Amino acid sequence: MLIAEDVIQIVKAIPYGKVLTYGDVATLAGNPSCARQVGKILGAIGFESDTPCHRVVNFQGRTAPHWHSQIELLRKEGVIFTKSNHVDMAKHHWRPFCE
Repeated sequence: MLIAEDVIQIVKAIPYGKVLTYGDVATLAGNPSCARQVGKILGAIGFESDTPCHRVVNFQGRTAPHWHSQIELLRKEGVIFTKSNHVDMAKHHWRPFCE
């Protein structure tokens, strides 16, 4: 079980121009099998909060299907997208566990 405050603090720590996956956030929060729960927590926060939820994508770099401004927000941060409109994970995937 994830604690929403832990998820929020992890997401707030994602640097400008970088992304984490839902699974990364779950792993950093101590429960790697709860990636879907991360999505639910972020969805409940809402897109208008000061938590940079737009920096969380799926493991392939896909953005949320019903959040059309997510791509725009990431592009404003210099995030590059592939031809298939996925985040270029090789360039923008933040790996705090490797630093």
